[in-house]
Amino acid sequence: MDPATFVDPGLTYPDRLVLNSLLQDIDNVVTPASSASDDELSAPEGLRERFSQAPTPKVSDTHVNGDVDAVGRKLNDKLLDTTDSISTLCDDSETVYLLRARNNPKTDEFEPTVFVTWDLPSLKVPPVVDQYVLQPYISWARTVVRHETDVVFLTHLLLYFSTSVPSAIYLFYSFTYLHGIAHLIMTGWYIGTYTLMMHQHIHGNGILSQTHPFWSRFDKFFPFILDPLHGHTWNTYYFHHVKHHHVEGNGPHDLSSTIRYQRDDPLHFAHYVGRFFLLIWIDLPLYFLRKRQPLMALKCAASEFSSYTFLYLLFRFASPLATTFALLLPLGAMRVGLMVGNWGQHAFVDEVSPASDFRSSITLLDVASNRFCFNDGYHTSHHLNPRRHWREHPPAFLSQKEKYASEQALVFRNIDYIMITVRVLRKDYAYLAKCLVPMGEQVGMSMREREELIRRKTRKFSEEEIRAKF
Repeated sequence: MDPATFVDPGLTYPDRLVLNSLLQDIDNVVTPASSASDDELSAPEGLRERFSQAPTPKVSDTHVNGDVDAVGRKLNDKLLDTTDSISTLCDDSETVYLLRARNNPKTDEFEPTVFVTWDLPSLKVPPVVDQYVLQPYISWARTVVRHETDVVFLTHLLLYFSTSVPSAIYLFYSFTYLHGIAHLIMTGWYIGTYTLMMHQHIHGNGILSQTHPFWSRFDKFFPFILDPLHGHTWNTYYFHHVKHHHVEGNGPHDLSSTIRYQRDDPLHFAHYVGRFFLLIWIDLPLYFLRKRQPLMALKCAASEFSSYTFLYLLFRFASPLATTFALLLPLGAMRVGLMVGNWGQHAFVDEVSPASDFRSSITLLDVASNRFCFNDGYHTSHHLNPRRHWREHPPAFLSQKEKYASEQALVFRNIDYIMITVRVLRKDYAYLAKCLVPMGEQVGMSMREREELIRRKTRKFSEEEIRAKF
């Protein structure tokens, strides 16, 4: 599989539209394309008007409409038929309107996300199941979730409470190594999607309806059960990620900053992971104290130490083996995984403007990040607006595509953050250059020039440079 040409059939519908747009830009530079017909460039009839006039959606006055507009189906069919060379489908403005219409419950083109593995238009179920199970579930779930697009979050909550929770309880009741290993494998499969679901939770003040008393309370309660089972201590993800990382933005005061490290040096990487793994419990409260936020420091320390106390009590008085397999091993894996992922997200920092969100983070068009982890690949878009809803990242990217290009932002395909980290540590810049989707000035670069561009952005910053550039 050549990452420079392969179009993964598992890409989400928006990712394929975004990738098509970028590849078409490259084609227009290398070989000017013939203009598309008016039919190809036109939006669904009345789409602009319906979208621009649609008010902010409210759960109480919306309805289920499973149809996808004709142009949407036409675009999807073309995408499915052109995996080797994606042709022109429509211009960016029409694509943005289409994607935003699919996110808006007030339009006929609205389509909620129900599963991560399957998209609704391509989901083949017996008509009786669709009519009496799937559609009633979607209709009900839209009243439960905070945003009607996010039926998938309720789907996953039901999954975790019907598998992870009873499995963990039974481990404490009657532990066997076979069950413990099976539970650990299941948790490893769940852990990425769960973490990025919680990423939406901490940035969006919850994922369930705030107007219904039961769901509002459950929204605040369920993380205390599910977080430890998926490797998180209570509330630390929120304190570290929202109240610290997005405040500092990979800058010199960010405890997870990569700028003081040579990002392709395994020893630097080991130091980076080791410090977080061993010292974040004290580093983060001390950070808030340095920022003169004593209450935040107290809350952070209380959350961390109450989690450790809970784990100790279960290990000491319940079952050491069950605690190890259900809670301690996921915690260790998550602490390492978070830093491996963050290293990949911020491995490439511009030597001229390292404080720029466009130049200190990247965008990925890949299945693991965007299909299974709720568009986590759009990391630059997320840093530009941490409150942006996850389904708004693709249209937001296309809306600012020219800005991304002029700022020399980096976009990669067919690779996730973990493999970015692996390839960087192996100094495999040739492979990374093949994964790069060039924009702006990058289009005219040779492959060797792209390799050098990527390599240059992994360099460690000296303290003098940090003082001058931040």
